[in-house]
Amino acid sequence: MRDFLDTPGHGKRGLPGQKVVVIAGGAGFVGSALCARLISSGQSVICVDNLVTGSADNIASLAKHPRFRFIRQDIISPLAISGPVDEIYNLACPASPPRYQANPIHTFRTSIEGSLNLLTLAERKGARILLASTSEIYGDPEISPQPESYRGCVNTVGPRACYDEGKRAAETLFWEYGAHRGLETRIARIFNTYGPQMDPEDGRVVSNFIVQSLRGQPLTVYGDGSQTRSFCYVDDLVEGLIRLMASDEKMPVNLGNPGEFTMLQLAELVQSKTGRRTPITFQPLPQDDPRQRRPDITRARDVLGWAPTVPLDRGLDKTIAWFAQRIGAPMPGKPVLVS
Repeated sequence: MRDFLDTPGHGKRGLPGQKVVVIAGGAGFVGSALCARLISSGQSVICVDNLVTGSADNIASLAKHPRFRFIRQDIISPLAISGPVDEIYNLACPASPPRYQANPIHTFRTSIEGSLNLLTLAERKGARILLASTSEIYGDPEISPQPESYRGCVNTVGPRACYDEGKRAAETLFWEYGAHRGLETRIARIFNTYGPQMDPEDGRVVSNFIVQSLRGQPLTVYGDGSQTRSFCYVDDLVEGLIRLMASDEKMPVNLGNPGEFTMLQLAELVQSKTGRRTPITFQPLPQDDPRQRRPDITRARDVLGWAPTVPLDRGLDKTIAWFAQRIGAPMPGKPVLVS
């Protein structure tokens, strides 16, 4: 795929309601879904991604669209874009523990230096800017569900700190630019998200279980499987991000599905849907892995009128079908016992 850099004439607001939107991390799992949604709604999209964890395949269907442009760049470097920009989404950072722990210093720099570069661009363009923060800022929470007022329980010197603390610092940068420099900033705290176009090898629990099950491999559960997560389908998350960007809410907003499942429940649900009764194996729980994660979405309901609409049961059907096609596995059918 070729890179489109500062295409002459690009970004001119010609049609009523049409915006020019920059999406950093736009070739990633969530970013590519957001790109597609905004293009379909008539916006012009400039996708920025270094393709370290994002994939050109995720945006291949958009590559030739006249309102889509791709810039291959790491946001640690300052970003130069000619013409007007109305909105900027900062989704540029690895989100799965194996990926963000692979180069922890770069992960931290992406959150800090990358955010500063995008905030500078937003200030220069007079654009509204949204940070894709994370439920990881709550660390291993001591209360459940987690409201935005909860300040978290985070280990600053653990293996997850590069991501957790990087996002916490990025939130501070966004808040300060909004409070003291007049920038229109928005902060989304994203909880576990899943759906088509996840990387089969990214190491997140939904993709791990689905891929292992479709391949007839044992499902790997860390700890005793009693730790919980809440899973939001990607289309619901994208809707929440768009509503938050359009809102007047300046405080952080949780975006996630409050339905809570243990890891064993998820593993058994995936098994039942793939029809492959593979064994479940147990491995030690990684350091600082949260025992419980569930969003309080009261603020999202009140200020955005948003709540997830896709239950895990239905979302998994769509996701498993996509993974089966992606990895060339047989479609789920009747239960199969695998010893």
